[in-house]
Amino acid sequence: MNYGLTDVITLFGSLGLFLYGMKVMSDALMEVAGDKMRNILASMTSNRVFAVFTGFLITSVLQSSSATTLMVVSFVNASLLTLTEAIGVILGANIGTTITAWLISILGFKVSMSSIALPLVGAGFLLTFTKSSKYRNWGKFIIGFAVLFIGLEFLKNSVPDIKANPSILEFLKTYTNMGYLSVLLFLLIGTILTLIVQSSSATMALTLIMCNEGWIPFDMAAAMVLGENIGTTITANLASLVANFQAKRAARAHLIVNVLGVSVVLIIFYPFLNFVDYITQSKGASAFVAAASIPVALSMFHTAFNVFNASLMIWFVPVIEKVVTKLVPETLEPEPDIDQPKFLKESALQYPQTAIRALLDETKRLFEEPFFKIITHSLNLHREDIKSHKKLKKIVRKSKEKIDIDIDEIYYSKVKTIYSKIIEFATRIQGLFNLSPEKTEAIYNIKVANRYMVEAIKDSRSLHKNISFYMKSENEYIRKEYNLLRRKVSKVLRRVYRVAYAENSEKHLTKLLELKSKVKQSDVLVNGRLDKLIREGVIDSKMATSLANDSDNVAGISRNLIRVAELLYIQRDTILTGIDEAEITDSENPQDKINSESVQAEIVS
Repeated sequence: MNYGLTDVITLFGSLGLFLYGMKVMSDALMEVAGDKMRNILASMTSNRVFAVFTGFLITSVLQSSSATTLMVVSFVNASLLTLTEAIGVILGANIGTTITAWLISILGFKVSMSSIALPLVGAGFLLTFTKSSKYRNWGKFIIGFAVLFIGLEFLKNSVPDIKANPSILEFLKTYTNMGYLSVLLFLLIGTILTLIVQSSSATMALTLIMCNEGWIPFDMAAAMVLGENIGTTITANLASLVANFQAKRAARAHLIVNVLGVSVVLIIFYPFLNFVDYITQSKGASAFVAAASIPVALSMFHTAFNVFNASLMIWFVPVIEKVVTKLVPETLEPEPDIDQPKFLKESALQYPQTAIRALLDETKRLFEEPFFKIITHSLNLHREDIKSHKKLKKIVRKSKEKIDIDIDEIYYSKVKTIYSKIIEFATRIQGLFNLSPEKTEAIYNIKVANRYMVEAIKDSRSLHKNISFYMKSENEYIRKEYNLLRRKVSKVLRRVYRVAYAENSEKHLTKLLELKSKVKQSDVLVNGRLDKLIREGVIDSKMATSLANDSDNVAGISRNLIRVAELLYIQRDTILTGIDEAEITDSENPQDKINSESVQAEIVS
């Protein structure tokens, strides 16, 4: 048979055209529906059946199991998915990827796509000139769809003509008549081909063409399909090499699920094949007899295998989870200094969902570590006091020692550095992605939460100084007032701490809103408490001025604490209702305080 180098290059070119069409189609679908699919994935519950359905839906829409598994690895890496959910999605993705095989076997072999492929390219090309990005992406999808089938047509025409050269079949027969050894050999071929091509759909197309041309019988083609299911797991495992241990576990789970499924079907290989052939015979001749029946039968085998595997493995998800947990032990990365980001990594910028999650996690880290420490120590209290269940009144009364903390030093050397990196990362997200209004608002809320923390820290500077001075004062009235201020902030801090670590933060919303309404009423100028102390002559003008300013500081700190908790943990937009625009500007100036002279004039009068 005369089949030279030019023919081999043409064959590879045809495969390249097919892969390019698939990539263009998949990328266009990612632009059109990818964000919605990622939203579905990110909002998934821990229900295993729902996870399988989600994986099937996403892969069916995106036409790429690799895209789904890469998404799963990234989402597990960002803690948007649990390992249990990831395994379920992977099982569903395996079923979803069979849609491509059906498209190829029905349209590629049963319908002549070559006559309409070029008109489709023309129609798609015209759509790429429209102003709407949605229509432009649909245009790219149509072009990719048409190019895929043009590539498939070239592939069919590029393979050697076996019918004209039957002698080559003698070479193949040597490897197809060795029983189970032949099955294992073609399984290995399918695995290696998928590893090389990096696309199970492309390998499936090659297998379908080989069957259609009579190169290999139905049973050997089925063995190759099993191998393709193992080879496709390499994509997720390669992506997990630079990810955390959770993502590595998800990738290993993908490998285990597919290897176990293939192993089970190998045990019942021929009965399983006969069952598939029995189903497809209702639509035509047996795939063991007629080569023309093989494409549909092979697509049926591909679907039946993955449905069977998902139905079987879904019961063993907890066992698989335990196995991969042992195979990939937890590795704790060294905790970076607070002025260095922990979550703001380049890998997080792959998708908007993972980027926003990283932004949120970094902000929570700032809130739960240096911010919580600064506010607590500014009250001359310890964090353990706030976290405990002891009565705050008793804690405040007993805590009389000043805690040395340089708030300015911590702010400028630690907090301000990480705050600027959070804002920079948020700006990068907005520049990289075409965000929906909901995601834009989410980023805005996180930036606002950071701003509230900065304001609260600035309010705590003068508060700490006066608390340290007056909590040891011989004047029992001013001492009592400052202890009361300490209790007010401590009460809010404790509630916010419980919100941060609660499994269901929503249940704390009512109590937070109650605290927010009490904050305004507790100001000594609003409730008349300062006037009463002045009239009774129990505090002097200097004490009154300090108390007025610090009461305002406490109200500001408390409001900002509640606002941050709502944004970061309850994630409601109630705090944005009625906020003055001046309150959320990114100014470095702290909130204006009451002028001392005006307060003293009021006292004298």
